[in-house]
Amino acid sequence: MTLKKIIKAGLFVVVFVGMGLLSFSRIQKISSQSWKGIASFYHHKFNGRKTANGEIFSNSKLTAANNFLSLGSLVKVINVKNGKSVIVKINDRMNAANKRLIDLSHAAASQIGLIDQGVGEVTIELVSNTDLALK
Repeated sequence: MTLKKIIKAGLFVVVFVGMGLLSFSRIQKISSQSWKGIASFYHHKFNGRKTANGEIFSNSKLTAANNFLSLGSLVKVINVKNGKSVIVKINDRMNAANKRLIDLSHAAASQIGLIDQGVGEVTIELVSNTDLALK
């Protein structure tokens, strides 16, 4: 490989990393109870289908899918772009090939301004019942 080809290949990677395209599937653990990654939201075609915990999915409820948190967990989802947040219950799993951090219901995505973005970078934090009682 010539130096010119190596430089071109390096620029290709730098441009994609700089644009955030290679980080699309990266989930970053921030602490023992918080993570940063990409969020998306459910298509309306999933309304009425059973979720992993047996509930019937509704895009109007504040729920989400995640592949590693316990079903029933409550998480605060914060849109990194605008700082808006929402608390959702994890009641479903994503396809194992899906590398996103979380898929939100339409209602949850709307509350944090994700609908127009389509997908976006978020931080999620586990929320305890004690945290909710303090609000």
